[in-house]
Amino acid sequence: MYERIMILIMALIVDLVFGDPHNWFHPVMAMGRGIEGLEKFLRHLFHLSDAPEEDRGRKQLAGAILVIVMLVVFTAIPLIIHQIATMFGETLTWAIDAFLAYQMLAMKQLKKESMKVYEALKRKNLKEAREAVSMIVGRDTKRLNAGGVTKAAVETVAENASDGVVAPLLFMMIFGVAGGWFYKTVNTMDSMIGYKNDQYQYFGTAAARLDDLCNFIPSRISALFMCLAAMFLGLDWKGAFRIWHRDARKSTSPNSGQTEAAMAGALGVELLGDAYYFGKLVHKPTIGDRKRDITPEDIETANRVMYLSVFMIYVVGIMIMRTVMLYTGWI
Repeated sequence: MYERIMILIMALIVDLVFGDPHNWFHPVMAMGRGIEGLEKFLRHLFHLSDAPEEDRGRKQLAGAILVIVMLVVFTAIPLIIHQIATMFGETLTWAIDAFLAYQMLAMKQLKKESMKVYEALKRKNLKEAREAVSMIVGRDTKRLNAGGVTKAAVETVAENASDGVVAPLLFMMIFGVAGGWFYKTVNTMDSMIGYKNDQYQYFGTAAARLDDLCNFIPSRISALFMCLAAMFLGLDWKGAFRIWHRDARKSTSPNSGQTEAAMAGALGVELLGDAYYFGKLVHKPTIGDRKRDITPEDIETANRVMYLSVFMIYVVGIMIMRTVMLYTGWI
């Protein structure tokens, strides 16, 4: 348990210092390639039709097989690396485990990419802002005005504070580094094949359902601590709690709406609403009360909320782990 605590602290420090350098090979890239290759293989193996409503059962089965294979492979990788590292001493083992844990966190990178949007908006360069936000959202961005670009960036910070930081952190606190890799594999599968479109309506069912399950608790913990962070930052923390309670279930996702609602309440702005995906207009309800128009500065504020809420979760989580260690003798 002590080793796990130190590994998570080291992982956070490395993430805050380095983020995700673009010239480094990242495990998520390997996960993505594995998903793409396995999908092609399974579609060919099961002779799956391109017609949306044909081969429903076989598409769901093939998708479930993809999920199982990916999870077995990418959960085993950190376990195997750990076992090999133990042959070369405790110090190297800690360093490697911390590096493997750090690669599952994306806090600095999320801030870096969202702040590119902020900087472009401050320069009044809407084209550049659209391009920057397109790198971190799934919606079509060519039609977005400055407010729409800002809203998309704030929503992404709110959602990915849970998906990209808190959820893998909690999985690693409970299950070790391999837990973080398990979660990140689930999340990557959902981001690639968990869509409700013609191609993945059935093939991506298992990935989407598992992602919903894995994010159920982390998203709610994230939203709670966002409300608390709003209090310490002098934001509308009462509004954060109120909008979280009122609007969290308005989102089509059972989880992303949690943090988006808390963030909307803390900032006093309106989020979500209609958006284009793959060229099609998707109607979504709005969350939050539009007390004022959203501004680029809200991207900065959203990042402050994310950082403080994550640090608070780290501290509380480590305190709980330390208490468990003291009372159970689990060292």
